[in-house]
Amino acid sequence: MSPMFRRVLLSACCALVVGQALADEPRRPECIAPASPGGGFDLTCKLAQSALVQEKLLSSPMRVTYMPGGIGAVAYNAVVAQRPADAGTITAFSSGSLLNLAQGKFGRFDENAVKWLAAVGTSYGTIAVRADSPYKNLGDLIAALKANPGSVVIGAGGTVGSQDWVQTALIAQAGGVDPKQMRYVSMEGGGELATALLGGHIQVASTDISDSVPHVQSGDMRILAVLSDKRLEGPIVSDIPTAKEQGYDVTWPVIRGYYLGPKVSDEAYAWWKNAFDTLLASEDFAKLRAERQLYPFAMTGDELDAYVKKQVADYKKLASEFGLTK
Repeated sequence: MSPMFRRVLLSACCALVVGQALADEPRRPECIAPASPGGGFDLTCKLAQSALVQEKLLSSPMRVTYMPGGIGAVAYNAVVAQRPADAGTITAFSSGSLLNLAQGKFGRFDENAVKWLAAVGTSYGTIAVRADSPYKNLGDLIAALKANPGSVVIGAGGTVGSQDWVQTALIAQAGGVDPKQMRYVSMEGGGELATALLGGHIQVASTDISDSVPHVQSGDMRILAVLSDKRLEGPIVSDIPTAKEQGYDVTWPVIRGYYLGPKVSDEAYAWWKNAFDTLLASEDFAKLRAERQLYPFAMTGDELDAYVKKQVADYKKLASEFGLTK
């Protein structure tokens, strides 16, 4: 075999390998945010959108589409029932999604209905008010609830039993207030919640730190407490007291990640898993995550699947304690 022929053959083989690698990349990549624009699901999708292109793991931009309804229920059912084999579509989920699954709020589909792909960060629950609110800390809020629970309008994403509702219920319970006496307004996602709070339609918002910080930066919102074990590090957040340091032993981490449809091929699933494994090992991704007020939490594949199943089991017990199960 002549040297020139060997070079031609080698070039052809390389082209074939490259072609196969490109063929594995999802066509028309998409991330479904199961809520209206704004809020945590939107943030989760846009993090993937930015990072996958920045790390050159996708050659074409990922589009973000919005599918509000039931804090994830509509999207979950659509993916499982209508788009189960769509290899190009990942869908955002959070701890709130798992809590709703634990209560059967996603209809006939349970936590075994999808392929859990990657968890890329964690946020923490917060109790927020407008900057001009008379409530300066959790003690002020609990005092008002004890005096007249119906006088405080609390907004949260989802119906009674949702993640945001549970956060306020745990705080109320810790303060000696019956959570069932709270005056609660259900909303669809963090964007709508912030709009209602800043517009004066509600007095308190049960949300999370990643949704809240931009409004704190603008001077429109104040956070009474973050539901983390200890104060968070960084500008603005380090000044926010935890519920625990105010005497209310309540924490609520909010895991954020993605799942795929149940019939997505093993090869396509492996491509996405490898992509997120690469992201989670990247310092540039860590910076993007930090910019969105998300904190390190990294799981993919089987490890995440086991974590999700355990969390759902734990949430079922919590829901039972609050009388939320059927």
